[in-house]
Amino acid sequence: MDAVSLNWPRLIASGFGSGLFPVAPGTAGSLAALIVGAGLFALSPWLVAAAAVTAFFAGVWAVRRGVTGDPGWVVIDEFVGQWIAMLGMGTLGWWQLVAAFGLFRLFDIWKPGPVGWADRWHTPVGVMADDVFAGVMAAGVLWAITAIY
Repeated sequence: MDAVSLNWPRLIASGFGSGLFPVAPGTAGSLAALIVGAGLFALSPWLVAAAAVTAFFAGVWAVRRGVTGDPGWVVIDEFVGQWIAMLGMGTLGWWQLVAAFGLFRLFDIWKPGPVGWADRWHTPVGVMADDVFAGVMAAGVLWAITAIY
């Protein structure tokens, strides 16, 4: 994607440009989402949940309108999944953020069970849904860890 072809659907799909990072754009998008999500979480975890829902629907719209397939620069799905993963944090702390980031990236890259299933949909909803499932799985593991400790 180049600057000339940048429009609202592509701007949203690229995570407001974070997906244009030349190396590991998915990880860059997740990191950008983590930073934004930490600020939202500090105000209220409900803001993170609201942002995830809003970004999901905006992402489906953006992918449908401005993207063919699932190119690497599309990272709005990483934003949604990362924010869902953060909902498993009991409190906002450095280890919770590192764990939410690491667990989400693990499930997003590994694609176990429902993550891989949704990844094979090859539709705008599928682009978003695999990261939703990865985020839910990460949140569940993170919630279990925080419940123990």
